[in-house]
Amino acid sequence: MKFLTATDRYIFRLVMLPLLATLAIAASLLLLEKMLNLFDFVAAEGGPVSVVWRMLANLVPEYLSLGIPIGLLLGILLAFRRLATSSELDIFRAVGMSYFRLLRVPFMFAIALAAVNFAIVGFIQPSSRYLYEELRFELRSGAFGAKVRVGEFNNVGKNLTVRIDESRNNGNALSGLFVFAQSNSGQTIAVTAEQGQFLRTDDPDTILLRLEKGTLVHDAPNYKSPRVLSFTSHDIPIPLPKIESFRTRGGKDREYLITELIQIGLDAQKPALDRNQAWANFHFRLVEVAMMLLLPFLALALAIPPKRSTSALGVFLSIVMVVTYHKINEYAEGVGGMGIVDPFIALWVPFLLFAALILWMYHIIAHVPGGQPIGALEVFATKSGKWVKRLFRFGRKSRLAAIGMPAPSAET
Repeated sequence: MKFLTATDRYIFRLVMLPLLATLAIAASLLLLEKMLNLFDFVAAEGGPVSVVWRMLANLVPEYLSLGIPIGLLLGILLAFRRLATSSELDIFRAVGMSYFRLLRVPFMFAIALAAVNFAIVGFIQPSSRYLYEELRFELRSGAFGAKVRVGEFNNVGKNLTVRIDESRNNGNALSGLFVFAQSNSGQTIAVTAEQGQFLRTDDPDTILLRLEKGTLVHDAPNYKSPRVLSFTSHDIPIPLPKIESFRTRGGKDREYLITELIQIGLDAQKPALDRNQAWANFHFRLVEVAMMLLLPFLALALAIPPKRSTSALGVFLSIVMVVTYHKINEYAEGVGGMGIVDPFIALWVPFLLFAALILWMYHIIAHVPGGQPIGALEVFATKSGKWVKRLFRFGRKSRLAAIGMPAPSAET
């Protein structure tokens, strides 16, 4: 920080606080929204609650890759908006500081965060996404334990049905049990018991269901009548179903490291569709990172409201522009992956158009006296706001007149 001037350090502090706050809020909102869905999913699959936190941890890199550009944009925009509305920006300009000079610290943030985001989307996010999909697979396949729901008939193992009326002590004390098993030879066993519990055995592929105080009915094709037996304790071994191995990493393009995408794209033995999808995803990641280097220009162009105005239209418009550009990139990735357009053209042409728009907006605010890149939108928003106010004021007057009360005067 010694090479930074006092002005740079001041701008650094102004940018840092809203940047971190925006990043934390964006990531928290995304995680909270996903958390509710994950709790429902894990509960429906009968998995432990701890899996939810593991799945959320694997989603953090993906949400950071989305939150970092938004945090960077709003951090710079809110900092320069504060300078503009407090007239400090006019003082910096009066002493000879250009807008480009004032953007030195924001560009330091942009370069550093772009490098972090490249590491996330290029290497960290693919691995974490694969681990997330693996946890989903293990939940659905029952790898976290037998899924026995209370009050329902559950298929546990092969040709075995279990029903439990009540479960206490985290599943260690079961009551009101019904068990029905059928062998390949046609023999059947129906058991009812007052109490029971699941026990581990030396065989990891088998668990033991110990029943207490119950009745067993055994029937077979060669029996004239079923055999009935009352017991104090009876053990039923239950073979656990074999769990399939999860696929290897790389089942989807976003699970490949960025270096692996290059290898697939250059492999002439791969089908053309696989190579196009690899190149499309590769260029998608690059343009998303490269776009971050344009955000200081965009933030400055949208941060400065018209004179004697505190309009926040630029804040709203900045988010709309970034989100729209992200959606355009997603569509271009799909078009390039299908081979309709070359992936390089499909992703980089929108980037160049977006860059040209941002640089034009920066040129208007920085080099045109009194220039306002969104001046027409500001005028439209101001007129629309006045029209809405008049509309509501007219509606209030009508309601007051209907009940016989005088309308408030301008002084009121």
